[in-house]
Amino acid sequence: MAKTSVIARANKHPKFSTRIVRRCWKCGRKHGYLRRYDLCRICFRELASKGEIPGVRKSSW
Repeated sequence: MAKTSVIARANKHPKFSTRIVRRCWKCGRKHGYLRRYDLCRICFRELASKGEIPGVRKSSW
């Protein structure tokens, strides 16, 4: 879980567009971020396993 000060800094409008830090809305993690779902890989896996993300299911073959 990221500190609230770090999350607040990421939410501010940056001076340059390349400084945008995308963070998971659930935990605040910045690495392993999936843009399409606005989540990190860990939170994505948790929510997908619970079936809370529409259109996503666990694959098995």
